[in-house]
Parts: sequence; structure tokens; C-alpha cells
Amino acid sequence: QVQLVESGGGLVQPGGSLRLSCAASGFTFDVYAIAWFRQAPGKEREGVSCISRDSSRTNYADSVKGRFTISRDYGKNTVYLQMNSLNAEDTAVYYCARVKLGRGLTMRPSDYDYWGQGTQVTVSS
Repeated sequence: QVQLVESGGGLVQPGGSLRLSCAASGFTFDVYAIAWFRQAPGKEREGVSCISRDSSRTNYADSVKGRFTISRDYGKNTVYLQMNSLNAEDTAVYYCARVKLGRGLTMRPSDYDYWGQGTQVTVSS
């Protein structure tokens, strides 16, 4: 069955870095775009970044451009989110998700069909 498992979250000081991982299984990895979303308490889930199936295209939310980098490793069926210069506004549960076929490269949650369980990122001094 399709599985997405996030890891790498934790507590980090402002200005620090974290690398999140999303290990995928149960489907052909290089057929699907993958995205990262996040949800802070009391807020809607928002798209953070997405990467096309062949890594040729990426998109980022304006709030993370220049600080976050998405990538994927086809040998490990894993998508990464490198997060630098973290601040308190980045505190959230981070989820990875697989796009529905035919939806292109979007960051609309409704365009994604399988989700991981999430990993908590807390930025605090």
C-alpha cells in the first residue's frame, strides 16, 4: 500500500536549520510529484514546496523562498526539505503528500491523495 513517512522534525532555535525526509513506498516513485505542506495550530494547511516527478521543476511558498530547498533521491525513494534560517512562523506540523495523477505541479491540498502522518517542527529559543 502507499505509504509516506516523514522524519527529521524537532526543536530548533531561531536561525537554525533542519532537514525533513519523506520516505515513500508502495508506488512508482518517479511517476508522481511530491509536496510538503504545513499546518500551525488554528491555521489552515498550507503548501510549502513541491517537486515534479523528474525534479525539473520546483515551487515554493513566498514565505519560504530563499530559505527552503526541496529535492528528491530516486535511489532511496525519498523527498527532502532542507530548511534554513528558521523562525517562529515556521513552527508547524509538516506533512508530505503525493499528487493525484493529472493534477500537475500544484500546492493545493485537494490535489493530493496520500499523506504522511506529519512531523512537528518547533522554532523557539
